[in-house]
Parts: sequence; structure tokens; C-alpha cells
Amino acid sequence: MLREMTVMSRFAMSHTLSELYDQGLIEARAVEQTSVFEAAEYFAKVEGILPAPESSHAIKVAIDEAIRCRETGEEKNILFGLTGTGYFDLVAYQHFNDHDMTDYIPTDEELQASFAMLPKITDCE
Repeated sequence: MLREMTVMSRFAMSHTLSELYDQGLIEARAVEQTSVFEAAEYFAKVEGILPAPESSHAIKVAIDEAIRCRETGEEKNILFGLTGTGYFDLVAYQHFNDHDMTDYIPTDEELQASFAMLPKITDCE
């Protein structure tokens, strides 16, 4: 059984992942943007691959989980998806290295206000 999965998409969550989440088979974790880029740079230094920011969210959580397992003595296989390289996202890496990136997390109220502005789609099957 899948226990944890980290997925970040710029556009939408897949139907399959949404169903797995709704059934409680996977869980979602939120991580701060700057810690994601720290993990990405560490991964690039160790593996020689500059990961895309989307994959870097999964890398951050995989590193955190490995550290937790080391500290608790738990043995676990940790799997994450590396779906692309970060060469199209070099501007984001520049913002991180220039310390221009922030860890702004919107409140539930801000999210709800944004959701309320989305168009209503009625005929969707």
C-alpha cells in the first residue's frame, strides 16, 4: 500500500492521485519554497542532476523522511519521482541564490477568496 507521496503540479492534480488521496492511501505534505531549493541544490551536487522545482518538492520530502528514519532507526524504502530537469527554471534558482525567494504561505481565507473567483463550470463530464 502506498503510504506517502509528494506531488506538485503547476496546473492540476491527476484524477488518480486525487482518488488515492481521498481514499487515504497517500498523504500530502507542504514544504517551504526555500527549503525545496536547498534540497534541489544538494541533490544536484550529489547526483549531478539539476532537478525541476516540481520534482524538488518530492526530493525535499524524501530527504526529510530519510533523516527521520535514520533518527528513529526505522528501515524504509523511499521512492520519489524525478520528472524533469531544472534548466528551464534557472531564473527560479537565481532568485533562490540571490535570496529574493520568500516562503509565503497563503491563509485558508486567502485560498477560499481565490477559489471563489474561479469560473463555475457546469457541463463537465
